[in-house]
Amino acid sequence: MANPQDFNSTDPIAWCPGCGDFGILNAVKKALAAWGKAPKDIVLVSGIGQAAKLPHYIKGNCFNGLHGRALPAASAIKIANRNLTVLVTTGDGDCYGEGGNHFLHNIRRNTDITVIVHNNQIYGLTKGQASPTTDPGHATKIQSKGVILNAFQPLEAAIALGAGFVARGFSADSSHLAGLITEGMKHKGFSLIDVLQPCVTFNKVNTYDWYTKRIYKLDEKYDPVNKTAALEKAAEWPDKIPIGIIYRSETKDYGEKSGLDSMEPLVEQPIDDIDINPILKDFS
Repeated sequence: MANPQDFNSTDPIAWCPGCGDFGILNAVKKALAAWGKAPKDIVLVSGIGQAAKLPHYIKGNCFNGLHGRALPAASAIKIANRNLTVLVTTGDGDCYGEGGNHFLHNIRRNTDITVIVHNNQIYGLTKGQASPTTDPGHATKIQSKGVILNAFQPLEAAIALGAGFVARGFSADSSHLAGLITEGMKHKGFSLIDVLQPCVTFNKVNTYDWYTKRIYKLDEKYDPVNKTAALEKAAEWPDKIPIGIIYRSETKDYGEKSGLDSMEPLVEQPIDDIDINPILKDFS
């Protein structure tokens, strides 16, 4: 088995001391080591935000996209080369806000990617505005009288839309989170792992202490195959917050449905006999 240190990067880390992102970074390294793939076989894709910095701190392939646009890039990478393990590291604003439309349709498409959402319930990079997952009543610099909108519920939405693997983790428990990420990578199809991640600088409500008093782990008695039970479990908030695999269902992924799995991967197809001149003439 590989070692988490095999995925260490030499880039200096720019997160605030105490940031929950450190726990996610450690969990990703542990999961990749457990998965047993070499750094060359891994691609980490991100958009914009504090969560989007994580690929720079992992030894492996990296693609940084636009704000909210990590998922289409990740899907394209997996479609072009299905031999790669593709992980997305994104934030609650990046994925559920700017990238909300891509979130919905990549669940429908069911591409074989693992999406890790750093959910700190705030926009951290842009200095503390409310995000789609900020709870009502939470006062910020912009929403000075408190948020008036209902929070987006990503787990419920993903289950209702038919995602085959839906889980929630906590950044302070990196070993438990690493297990969820490993299971997400094993799942063939779209995997969502929403990670509760305290922002120590801009979110003074949803702190480590706040989460610790409310979080509990799902045990072996819980059946993640039951969709109705999964929706009920996903709806538990804020007095009790379950972490673990909320829902699991095996369905055909995009590669199987489209027939791409039976074809030679795009990246391995020859390009030396391709003539693009007819295409160029159309634009001349």
